[in-house]
Amino acid sequence: MNWQDEIRKNFTTAEELQDILNLSPEEVGKIQDEIRRFPMSVTRYYLSLIDPDDPDDPIRKMAVPSGLADLTDGQMDTSGEQSNTVIQGLQHKYAETALILTTSQCAMFCRHCFRRRLVGKTSDEITVDIDGIADYIRSHPRINNVLLSGGDPFLLPTEQLALWLEKMTALTQLDFIRFGTRTPVTFPQRILSDQTLTELFEYYQDKKQIYVVTHFNHPREISEDSKAAVKKLQAAGIVIKNQTVLLRGINDDPEILGTLLQKLTSLGIIPHYIFQCRPVRGVKSLFQVPFTEGIEIVQKALSLQNGLGKSVDYTLSHVTGKIRILGKTAEGKMLFQYKQAKDPEQIGNIFSMRLGKEETWLPEEIMTSEC
Repeated sequence: MNWQDEIRKNFTTAEELQDILNLSPEEVGKIQDEIRRFPMSVTRYYLSLIDPDDPDDPIRKMAVPSGLADLTDGQMDTSGEQSNTVIQGLQHKYAETALILTTSQCAMFCRHCFRRRLVGKTSDEITVDIDGIADYIRSHPRINNVLLSGGDPFLLPTEQLALWLEKMTALTQLDFIRFGTRTPVTFPQRILSDQTLTELFEYYQDKKQIYVVTHFNHPREISEDSKAAVKKLQAAGIVIKNQTVLLRGINDDPEILGTLLQKLTSLGIIPHYIFQCRPVRGVKSLFQVPFTEGIEIVQKALSLQNGLGKSVDYTLSHVTGKIRILGKTAEGKMLFQYKQAKDPEQIGNIFSMRLGKEETWLPEEIMTSEC
């Protein structure tokens, strides 16, 4: 069976999961209410990782609606993506990077997704003009890398990925190409069943360095299939990095987070970010961890790592830029630093803010004078 046929068998309704997860009629009703607002799609593979007898299973929480989310609290665009869109499907927030939304489809619709405003839906935020995007990049010579994202670009037909690679590798100004994908985690069969895909990457890897940035959040997501998919990409010369989101009830424990980082580095995956969960509508109420708690979890998890594991940054992707969460000061303030910024003058700036114990996000206008 090819991967397209397999993805068509995804679970998309609560009724399909009722017997598998032992859902009560009341749970089915609540889940279906949430699905009407934010669709569900779970691969058969990812469902196999769930313990059906554990209603608090962390894998389940990332895939199946709880029916308990507050669907009114939070924002739909937490990082100002629409304001950074310069042509349809292309965001240019940071001078050196072009972020391209290639599709609104994913193998699985994660319940903590920060782009749930478009994933699984028809969206006018998705690119329709590859040549126009290439022309924009050429006209902005400071752009030296592109991030192909979505949705999940690995859900594009291989022929369409080939077109993206052809166009992007032809841009001499680019140092490398990144793909943001969760398929090694949620649907490794996309990689394992399509030899043409890895041959394609191997061919274009010789022309331009390719990175895959994936998204493991819990040690149990690292299965034999996911390992095999990772190794297949690495054999094609791809460098794989990982970004984890700190999530309440999933990895908000130093031992769990520390084990995840250890397993990643043992597979040759470079931990890149631990992201503060964004205040997305229907996500904020379930998954956010306060800064004061999060920094302690991350620091304890990092204490369990070797040098490679310690290279990960605890970061929030804010409307003003990517901000490192450094720790607490002796005066009880939280210390931050701009790793990247929409305003280049802010890059590297360190500032502190006094936050309440339950604070999970920073205001849109940050008063860096509080340093």
